[in-house]
Amino acid sequence: MGRTDVGARDEHGHRKPGHGHEGEPGQEPERGHGPEHGHAGHTHGVSAGADRRWLSAALALIIVFIVVETAIAVLAGSLALLSDAAHMLTDAFSIVLALVAMRLSARPAHGGFTFGLKRAEILSAHANGLTLILAALWLGYEAVRRLIDPPEVTGWMVLSTALVGIAVNLLATWCLSRANRSSLNIEGAYQHILNDLFAFIGTAVAGLIVLTTGFARADALATLLVTGLMLKAGWGLLRDSGRIFLEAAPVGLDPDEVGAELAATDAVTEVHDLHIWTITSGEPALSAHVLVEPGGDCHRVRRALDRMLAERHGLTHTTLQIDHADRSADGGRTPAGSAAGHCETPHGPVHLG
Repeated sequence: MGRTDVGARDEHGHRKPGHGHEGEPGQEPERGHGPEHGHAGHTHGVSAGADRRWLSAALALIIVFIVVETAIAVLAGSLALLSDAAHMLTDAFSIVLALVAMRLSARPAHGGFTFGLKRAEILSAHANGLTLILAALWLGYEAVRRLIDPPEVTGWMVLSTALVGIAVNLLATWCLSRANRSSLNIEGAYQHILNDLFAFIGTAVAGLIVLTTGFARADALATLLVTGLMLKAGWGLLRDSGRIFLEAAPVGLDPDEVGAELAATDAVTEVHDLHIWTITSGEPALSAHVLVEPGGDCHRVRRALDRMLAERHGLTHTTLQIDHADRSADGGRTPAGSAAGHCETPHGPVHLG
């Protein structure tokens, strides 16, 4: 006597207010699904068009400075300046990736892409993390080589260029901070720019040391410090995007805890096949198979679970399959492990009510 929650949904896969099980066209809108809630984590007050404008402004600043800094780095013989220019090139690349990903993710779902291309933003963040790590490894190698055999460095050129670079990166960082940083895509570009700001600060200090003391190795030491920051930021982006690709539950959301809460709901006897994952930044989703006691009201239970998930955990991308639990031979409830009777290959732990 199974009932599956297949209510009407919008283009994002959300259940529309006022629609539940088939046969409930007149159902009252439920709390947590009204327009005032929006997507979980999606109401940021920053439009996609504004995001693109802020990213484009930062990109223009960076491209102009890359050309100037590369020329000065060659004239001054500074690895720190050259490393900054290389890092800024990855910054520009990261912003271009972010802009392309934003365009792709905005396309509506169609054909075999039932979620659209929303994960293009996560691919961009993953690529940004990888480029940060690869750039850090190359710069670290060059820094060690120059520590062993330091070249002559023109301190005043390094210092003056680094000071201008700090100003440019402060402005670019401010531009990106105005965009929606809850998006892992934009956060990836932001981390590139922020680390470049740190790099210029280190380069300015190195240039001052070279200028006042003649200690040429300060240039390479500053580069090593920046590579450490780049590795940390790159690993963070790879870790966070990797969790999304591997369908892990969002950080701070414990599936066992959620399963126990679902199972503790009145009339629920069991919850299994519980999955919690992230579609893209700020879009967590949940699906589960829920067994209700024989004779229980499936519709009422499903509405109660929907409200609980939305209000306690901000989960509005939910798909709940509701079935009645089978009766045992003596007329009682089915024993623990009844998931096997409803699903040929149940996944994950079983939560009993």
